[in-house]
Amino acid sequence: MEVTRDNAWATLTRYTTSESLLRHALAVEASTRWYARHFGEDEVLWGCTALLHDFDYEIHPTLDKHPQDGAPILREEGYPEIVIEAVLSHAEHLAMPRDTRLKKTLFACDELSGFIHACGLVRPTGLEGLEPKSVRKKLKQPSFAAGVHRDEVYAGAELLGLELDQHIGNVVSALQPIAGELGLPVPSA
Repeated sequence: MEVTRDNAWATLTRYTTSESLLRHALAVEASTRWYARHFGEDEVLWGCTALLHDFDYEIHPTLDKHPQDGAPILREEGYPEIVIEAVLSHAEHLAMPRDTRLKKTLFACDELSGFIHACGLVRPTGLEGLEPKSVRKKLKQPSFAAGVHRDEVYAGAELLGLELDQHIGNVVSALQPIAGELGLPVPSA
């Protein structure tokens, strides 16, 4: 199977109906694509991998199933191992090596994209004007977006060799163009 956004979106939406999970997939796609452009990598491949990273979460919502039980589905659909291995490596509990730039980037963008999206949801201006220091302040509030693993946010920036503020700024920049798709206010022109 050719790895295209249409094919990845079709797979994602076949197994995922939750609006919040679809928005999370879009956010991780946008930030992972941003890094693909930044690193001069294959934007389509990276974006499709990001779209698919949680495709099976609704049918396998527990750590003993997600994402490892989704991998055979991706293989059956014809996705290449580079996509499947990256999807598997984003899960901390599987302890798989993140030995490629794609694997590192997907891991680094997953939790932070979700957290920044949550930050945008509680601001009247959404992502517009969102500064790294505001995101860092929210990261220190355990009750805010409590499902986000803070240790993975910090580890992701380190894995990319970036200061946390730089990584936050990159992800905010990546998400701003799709603010409307994420249910956030669209900046005025």
